[in-house]
Amino acid sequence: MNKVLIVEDDPVIAKSVADHLMTWQMQVRCAKDFEKIDEEATDFQPDIIIMDIKLPYYNGFYWCSQIRKNSRVPIVFLSSVDDNMNIVMAMNMGGDDFISKPFDLQVLTAKLQAVLRRSYGADLTSHTLECGEVCLNLDDTSGSVSGKRVELTKNEFLILKTLMEKQGKVVSRETIMERLWGNDEFVDDNTLTVNVTRIRKKLEMAGVRDFIGTKRGIGYMVGKEE
Repeated sequence: MNKVLIVEDDPVIAKSVADHLMTWQMQVRCAKDFEKIDEEATDFQPDIIIMDIKLPYYNGFYWCSQIRKNSRVPIVFLSSVDDNMNIVMAMNMGGDDFISKPFDLQVLTAKLQAVLRRSYGADLTSHTLECGEVCLNLDDTSGSVSGKRVELTKNEFLILKTLMEKQGKVVSRETIMERLWGNDEFVDDNTLTVNVTRIRKKLEMAGVRDFIGTKRGIGYMVGKEE
């Protein structure tokens, strides 16, 4: 899961971009302390940074130069100040791309992915799924909570994987059952309920409560509802 730090003074734009990128299974943080952007980047360790030019205290050019002293993390400028001088300045200060406001979220996502591919190549492929403190390792089908391993059966792992791939959205019971057991009409519907109950108990024992939400008569979901 790629980590994105959004450095944007407009909270509406920041939230809109963050919500959209999370639907693409990206882990997102919106900068809060505009006097310490370099410290936020060091703490979060993002794979890519979205940086506005006009910011409180210091502008995006300044923070790009500060981050570049210690990191080569890709930085994509996002700004309404899109004259040639500012675009050239953004590139000269170490930026990797420049996106003008207003912008389309799909185009923004495509450009971010292109920068990530150029920067990391084959390493871009994510081998984990994360939602809050819960992480699934797709290589060995294991789970963990805040780094502590949680033992999961094959079906439990597949249920969590199905829900975490669609975090923020309700997944129907039918969709989950088809993912696990195909079109086997003889599978008892109660089997899914039993598996979900076991997952909840294991996560609660690891310190995470109410991770899987129930939409009565529809299905289950994880994460904040969109």
